[in-house]
Amino acid sequence: MKFYNLIIKYRFVLSLVALALAILVNIQSSFWPAFVLYLLALIGLFSHFFIGPLRLIQEPMEKGNMEEVEKIINSIWFPNLLFKPIRSTYYTLKGNIAMMKQDFDSAEKHLKKSSEIGVPMPEAEGANKLQLGMMALQKGDFKNGESYIRAAIRAGVPDKESEAVAYLSMCQIFMNKREFRAAKDFFRKAKACKPKTKQVVDQIKELESYISRIPG
Repeated sequence: MKFYNLIIKYRFVLSLVALALAILVNIQSSFWPAFVLYLLALIGLFSHFFIGPLRLIQEPMEKGNMEEVEKIINSIWFPNLLFKPIRSTYYTLKGNIAMMKQDFDSAEKHLKKSSEIGVPMPEAEGANKLQLGMMALQKGDFKNGESYIRAAIRAGVPDKESEAVAYLSMCQIFMNKREFRAAKDFFRKAKACKPKTKQVVDQIKELESYISRIPG
């Protein structure tokens, strides 16, 4: 695995070296002795530009080393050349990094690009839409927030914590619209997810004492 990661990391340089050697062998001998070197150079350059180095982010992601993840992401020179599923993942990661830096405008731009391209897994699409919905709500854009979060729920979100967040957000949207019956329904769905994250649990407790007193 480490050897393969090293090849990916230095693939571009190795491809240029193989190409230079192929040209040298071709000049000194003929095309066919240089064919394998030409092929290796072609495969290396093709995979560098059309597949990219996203495989390298797994280890730093597991260690929480987001600086290294960002460095790998920024090493992609021409993201529009990446295959669609990989390009979508690229923009999702860019969006997530921007969100961590609280650069919400950039995060929204990248996540929208990922959504427009289409993501290979429904759960990833759901997570993407949920993030866009939460950012819209932070800006006070309840219309787009509701639209994105509904789309996230339809697509499916990857875990119960995220699902609870989606339902709580819908609950707050409908409370703001004074549609209390729908708000209570979404609140019950959020509780049914049995989230364990302190922030989500606290939000449920805070809403519970209030929502029991409202009509509907």
